[in-house]
Amino acid sequence: MSFVGGAQSARRLIGHALTIERGTTVPTMAGSDTAQRRHEEAVSALRESYAAIPADQPVRLAKRTSNLFRRRSAAPTVGLEVAGLDEVIAVDPEARTADVQGMCTYEHLVAATLAHDLMPLVVPQLKTITLGGAISGLGIESPSFRNGLPHESVIEMDVLTGAGEIVTCGPDGPHADLFAAFPNSYGSLGYAVRIRIELEPVAPYVALRHVQFSDLDALTDAVDTVCRTKAWCGEAVHFVDGVFFGPTESYLTLGGWATEVAESGLLSASDYTRQQIYYTSIRERSRDVLTVHDYLWRWDTDWFWCSGAFGAQNPRVRRLWPKRWLRSDVYHRLVGLENRFGLYGRLQRMRGRPEVERVIQDVEIPVDRAAEFLRWFDANVSMRPVWLCPVSLRQRADGAREWPLYPLETGQLYVNVGFWGTVPIAPGRHDGDVNRMVEHAVADHDGHKSLYSDVFYDEDTFDRAYGGKAYRVVKDQYDPGHRLTGFYQKVVRSQ
Repeated sequence: MSFVGGAQSARRLIGHALTIERGTTVPTMAGSDTAQRRHEEAVSALRESYAAIPADQPVRLAKRTSNLFRRRSAAPTVGLEVAGLDEVIAVDPEARTADVQGMCTYEHLVAATLAHDLMPLVVPQLKTITLGGAISGLGIESPSFRNGLPHESVIEMDVLTGAGEIVTCGPDGPHADLFAAFPNSYGSLGYAVRIRIELEPVAPYVALRHVQFSDLDALTDAVDTVCRTKAWCGEAVHFVDGVFFGPTESYLTLGGWATEVAESGLLSASDYTRQQIYYTSIRERSRDVLTVHDYLWRWDTDWFWCSGAFGAQNPRVRRLWPKRWLRSDVYHRLVGLENRFGLYGRLQRMRGRPEVERVIQDVEIPVDRAAEFLRWFDANVSMRPVWLCPVSLRQRADGAREWPLYPLETGQLYVNVGFWGTVPIAPGRHDGDVNRMVEHAVADHDGHKSLYSDVFYDEDTFDRAYGGKAYRVVKDQYDPGHRLTGFYQKVVRSQ
């Protein structure tokens, strides 16, 4: 179904997306000669900063912000200059592509593409995730059952390698090996400075159905059916995710494009950017409708449900909490302060309560093992709610591509299980024990684990699970001096 005919109404509805905060314009280039010149100047500054780093020092980004949840060493005093690489270079509405700098956030990218009634094929849930970060560190969202992961919509990229060279790579040609190994490499093979991606058309609204399940096998059977047929009870489905509240209460949220609010059977679109909280609405109503802009960022306002840890879900606090602070990056900075000063841990000790272990993970489990894994998780980790999101490698006319550093099976539907919080450290146990237990359970259920948070694998296990042999070949070719921190060293040892 095409929504090009609704372009004018869509532009009116999403025009506010062109401003991120009041008085702040989206950093976007117009695709002109000026835009290209500014990009070239930023790349030149990047290369100069590379040349300024002494040969005996590792090369890292001079970047203090992150959406990672690993305890990182301090940012380097001298690093790669990336401040000028955070913009949209151009959007081509006819070709449905965008040229984007690697440090551009999805917040800015989405604003630029929605102006043309287009969106990236997969938009991760948090506004300040960068396009380069989602490609080198993976990302996922509700269209992933049909569009795969963000890197699967990349047409080509310019990469600054560990040798200090800018290499243009794509799925074919002399640098196809770098293109294939770049996803999930976490900067250990280079940094994307320009990325060309595919876009898809949008409608003004997304109509939602929250379908409740009391049985986990019925839930996963429904996931399989919806993702195979792209429909449920006679209605088309373009987006799928869900929430596990417990073994007898889970929901699938099925989204479909809508040109008018009336198509959803409702009178007006919902707004979850202030007092209302999106995840609580899933249990309260069976149908909903949001503008496409608000749908894409429905999870960001409350960082899924994690804003409750900061009091932001308390109605009294929420009324006083500035709207501009109801966003994931604000909560992430608060977590960073806790990691730095340990105030919560000290308060727990003063109250005589046990220390806690941080368990923040996203894992992919084959759909036919997902119910079993959820039962194990609930019995052994007991963390609720849990996010569910189906994903499979994108099916293309020329066949699914292979990505050696995150080797999902072609044709296999997985369910991403996301859980983010803390658990008490039981007597006789140590910090990290629960995370290690989760890693073993993921392997036992034929799954994969994302690497944006704490990782405890030994080097041999990591090497087998994340394409170590292919990685080393590409590493030696494009970073012969190994100036970029190695894959294992970066994601496991947090170097």
